[in-house]
Amino acid sequence: MRNLLILTAAAAALALSACGKSETPTETTTVAGGETATPAAPSAMLASGTIAANLAASPDHKSLAAAITQAGLAQTLSGVGPFTVFAPTDAGFSQVPPVTRDGWMRPAQKAVLAAVINYHVIPGKLTAADLAAKIAEGGGKAVLKTADGQDLTVTGSGDAILLTSSSGNKATVTQADLAQSNGIVHVVDAVLVPKM
Repeated sequence: MRNLLILTAAAAALALSACGKSETPTETTTVAGGETATPAAPSAMLASGTIAANLAASPDHKSLAAAITQAGLAQTLSGVGPFTVFAPTDAGFSQVPPVTRDGWMRPAQKAVLAAVINYHVIPGKLTAADLAAKIAEGGGKAVLKTADGQDLTVTGSGDAILLTSSSGNKATVTQADLAQSNGIVHVVDAVLVPKM
């Protein structure tokens, strides 16, 4: 478990040094409730900002931020929480067929989109160490209850944390433990699809 945390921190440091981007924000974004946030890479999310504000400001989570707004969940993810959010990047969203993605964003599909987004939200705050402990306690896997009440399976593969949805698709945590004022974000490389 300690090795997982050390490797996660090392990977985050390498990713930061390799990207060559400044962590200095240059503009602000207003989200539900009039809260403002500045654009930030996932690794530079502000611990003082809410999940909704930080995702809205992240250049890697434009699709997720738009989906949160369209699903009517921005106010919830600006609330007290705490929440654990597995946040798919724009690259993760691009893996979903365009017809499905576009369909989710239609007003008539708001409930379906909300179910997809809520499937990435776990009530409470679970760090990578907490997830690793649950995996160890479960003999190699843990089952979490998502905000929509479905099961999400978490396993370890070497030092990686893997998520398997109730529909069978998988995502890997690529950046863990991004502190938020109302919980924690773990960046993932794919959209998890619940059973509909």
